[in-house]
Amino acid sequence: MLHTQGPLRSIDVGARETTTESIDDVLTDYVGGRGVATALAHDRIPFDADPLDAENSLYFSTGPMQASRMSFTGRMNCTAVSPLTDGLFSSNAGGFLSRNFVGAGNAAVELTGESDELLAIHVREDGVTFEPVPELAGVEVPETVEYAATEHDLDPEHTACIGPAGENEVRFASIMTSESRAFGRGGLGAVLGAKNVKLVTFAGDAEPPVEIPSMQMEVHREAATDDHIMKRQGTTSVTDLANEADALPAYYFADQSFEGAEGINGDRVEEKKYKRGTCSQCAFACKLPTRDEATGVETEGPEFETVMSFGSNCGVDDIVDVMRANELCDRLGLDVISAGDVVAGYLASEDRFGDAGLVRETVEQIAHREGVGDTLAEGIDRAHEELGIENWTVKGLEFPAHDGRALNGQGLSFATANRGADHMYATFYAYEYPLVPRKDAFDPDGLSDEKAAKLVELENTRALEDCGVVCRFSRDFMTPERFEGLFGADYEDLLAVGARVVELERHFNNQRGFDRSDDRLPYDVDGFEAALDAYYDVRGWSDEGVVTEVGGGPASTAAD
Repeated sequence: MLHTQGPLRSIDVGARETTTESIDDVLTDYVGGRGVATALAHDRIPFDADPLDAENSLYFSTGPMQASRMSFTGRMNCTAVSPLTDGLFSSNAGGFLSRNFVGAGNAAVELTGESDELLAIHVREDGVTFEPVPELAGVEVPETVEYAATEHDLDPEHTACIGPAGENEVRFASIMTSESRAFGRGGLGAVLGAKNVKLVTFAGDAEPPVEIPSMQMEVHREAATDDHIMKRQGTTSVTDLANEADALPAYYFADQSFEGAEGINGDRVEEKKYKRGTCSQCAFACKLPTRDEATGVETEGPEFETVMSFGSNCGVDDIVDVMRANELCDRLGLDVISAGDVVAGYLASEDRFGDAGLVRETVEQIAHREGVGDTLAEGIDRAHEELGIENWTVKGLEFPAHDGRALNGQGLSFATANRGADHMYATFYAYEYPLVPRKDAFDPDGLSDEKAAKLVELENTRALEDCGVVCRFSRDFMTPERFEGLFGADYEDLLAVGARVVELERHFNNQRGFDRSDDRLPYDVDGFEAALDAYYDVRGWSDEGVVTEVGGGPASTAAD
């Protein structure tokens, strides 16, 4: 089975020491990316670790496909215990960092400990250097990236850094790479901030001995020639469909559609797009560099989730205002989904929906923990009672779009996902939207044993992609036959890798007290309890959602 090559480089940021060790057995079993990082975290982070203490470790990792020239492979993984959910959490970022990470010669990099002063850490083939950077305290992401360019001749694609939000341990702070791409969800930027690490850079010319079959070029050609609307509008192309299907949350989840959707939909984004945008090696080019000439605001996005979180959910119907919020979050280092939902909750508490100026003011307060921002920086789960609003989270993670009240299988997915309310954990929504032609589509209404079994298959498939690492938007190109050809293994065996990753995440979280009581939604879905039972049964877990035996079992098989 194809897998990542190289050692684990462990960096103790407190002692400023680094070691390397072989992890060949882990690489063989888990391929790379999320799988390898999850296995390492499961065995090396104490089950009772405080997410913001030195005992929490943070892992950067990527997969064997980053040795290819194939589209959909410009991504990498970051894993730690989340300060937002309190569970093991992997976040995935696109851009251009992954090839430079591979060039530094490591299969995975582990950050441990806690520094007594603000650091930049530079990872190279021949070792690691530690640079105190007190002058970067409180500096925003563009200035941090500029520092790397000026002082170290490194382009943005060599950098992973935090903004003020990470330094201030905002629980949904992101780690930014390539300046505008994010390890966004779960607050891993706060983990880096708690370690007092502002900036990590990767550079080198290492070429691990990973041979990718020629099939990679078939995928690459199809990505280049496919006439897909996402090449023009990115994920915002789904905005109108979601709105028509009552799957676009609005006014802090009070509504499921938004009368102002036309002002923030894919057409409006396409009007502001001024050039093509992509990730490393990718010909699909679905990113969205946008600019508004009248105001001068320029950003990369907004994607559909930002259109929801800072648009419909805040009652804002002007795409330029959404662009401004997107750009602000990138500069400050904030997850746009959680930040937008938190701000929407605040607007609900103040009856100020549609106030775009207050939106931006509140985002600034959150990043700097000033005024009400200090409360909001804790996230909805911890702040909702003080605000007097409903707790729209699962496992502490704020909701994206693709509303589970309309797309019931996606609702079940939000509940079962080890990360919490994360649409990318299984992407069940892609199988439930009406008018989307798929031979394996589901009626969005209701739950069933068949949906539960399909959910297990999708979670395993998405985990496999994150081990590869292969982008979610490859799903129409990466057939089971192509997975087999590229990774040199039977598809069932590959899905079993994904199943083990999901199982390890769940087992780690079980040890921290997570069980069935955490697999809950803030709304009712018909048939939910029976579908949850069916899901656990396919996984081979207990009726309480607890992993009874780590390593193998019914969860390693695909759904029929």
